[in-house]
Amino acid sequence: MFGRMRDDLKATIGEIRDAGLYKSERVITSPQQSLISVASGNEVLNFCANNYLGLSDHPEVVAAAKEALDRWGFGLSSVRFICGTQQIHKDLEGALSNFLGTEDTILYSSCFDANGGLFETLLGAEDAIISDELNHASIIDGVRLSKARRYRYKNRDMADLEAQLKDAADARYRLIATDGVFSMDGYVAPLDEICDLAERYDALVMVDDSHAVGFVGPDGAGTPSLFGVKDRVDIVTGTLGKALGGASGGYVSARREIVELLRQRSRPYLFSNSLAPAVTAASLKALELIGTSSALRDKLAANTALFRTKMTEAGFDVLPGDHPISPVMIGDAAAAGRLADKLLDLGIYVIGFSYPVVPQGKARIRVQLSAAHSTEDVERAIAAFVEARNALAE
Repeated sequence: MFGRMRDDLKATIGEIRDAGLYKSERVITSPQQSLISVASGNEVLNFCANNYLGLSDHPEVVAAAKEALDRWGFGLSSVRFICGTQQIHKDLEGALSNFLGTEDTILYSSCFDANGGLFETLLGAEDAIISDELNHASIIDGVRLSKARRYRYKNRDMADLEAQLKDAADARYRLIATDGVFSMDGYVAPLDEICDLAERYDALVMVDDSHAVGFVGPDGAGTPSLFGVKDRVDIVTGTLGKALGGASGGYVSARREIVELLRQRSRPYLFSNSLAPAVTAASLKALELIGTSSALRDKLAANTALFRTKMTEAGFDVLPGDHPISPVMIGDAAAAGRLADKLLDLGIYVIGFSYPVVPQGKARIRVQLSAAHSTEDVERAIAAFVEARNALAE
C-alpha cells in the first residue's frame, strides 16, 4: 500500500518545491540570541525569532532553569492531577494571574494545546463561537473540536462582527475569539470595540495574546492592558515560548470557574505531561524580570520604530503599525524566498513567508525585532535589505 502512497507524496512535495513554497529548516548551532551560528559555520544576525525581549538566553533565566534541574528534576513523568503538580507550577500560575490581572490560570504544554482544549470544554451544540478570519491555526483547530456553531467575521471588522453576533442571537452562549496580535501582519485587534459589542450582545470575549504578552501595554501585560479592558476580557490564552523566556508551555488565564472546569475536563491538560520544571522556573524568572523594569520593552519599541521608519524611507513596503512584527511585503513567493536567501548570504537571518501561511500573492519577509538587537544590528539589517534588493534587480 505505501508504495502507491509514496508516489503521491513525492508528487505533492515536488509541486510544493516547484511553486517555491517548500519550507527548508535551517540548522542553528548556537543558543537562540541576536547573533547566531548556522550550520555553514557563519554567524548571522537573527531577525525572525519570537525572542521579543531577548530572554531566550538571558543569564538569569538560564540560571533559574539550571537551579530547577537540580532542585526539581528533569521531568514529572505524569500529568498534573495524578502526581505531576509541583509547587513551582502553582507559583507560575499565580504569577501569571497577578501579571495579567485575571482570577486564575492553568498551564498547558503549549498555547496550541491551551486553545485546543478550551472551546470543546466550555461550549456545546447550543452555543456559538464567532471567530476572526485571521485567527491562529490553534484557535481554528480548537473551534473545530467543539460542537458549537461556528461564525467567522472579517479581520478586525466590527460591522461584520456585529452582524455575526446578530445571526447567533438564538445561541445559549456566544463567545468572540480573536488573536490579540495577528502574527503575519503585526496588526492589533481592537479589543475595546470588541468588548463594547460583546457587552451589547451579551457575549464572552476570548483573546490569544501570544504575540503581545510581556511587552505590549503600559505594563507589558498584553492587548487587554493596552486597551484598558483587563476586567472586560473573560479568557486570555498565551504562550511561554515567545517573550516569556522563549522555551515552551502555554496557559489559559480566565474567570475562576472557567479555569476550574478546564482542570476537570480539558483533554490536553488531563492527558499531557506536566510542564518541565526547568521551563516552569525559567518562566517565573522571566516574569520577574519583566515586572522589575521597562528597559527591555523600551529598547524593543525603539528598535521597532527605527526599523519601520528607515525601511519605509528606503522604499520598502512595510505593513503599517508599531508592533515588532514588521512584514516587508514582496508579493511573489519565489521572490520572497530569493530575497531571504540573499539576506542570509549578507549575514541577516530571515525567512520568506508564503502560502499557505499567508494568502496567495501576499508573500513577505516577516522581520521580528528584539530588545537583544543593538541599534547597529538594526542599521545593518536595513543596509542588507537595500543591498539584497539591488543585487537581485541586476
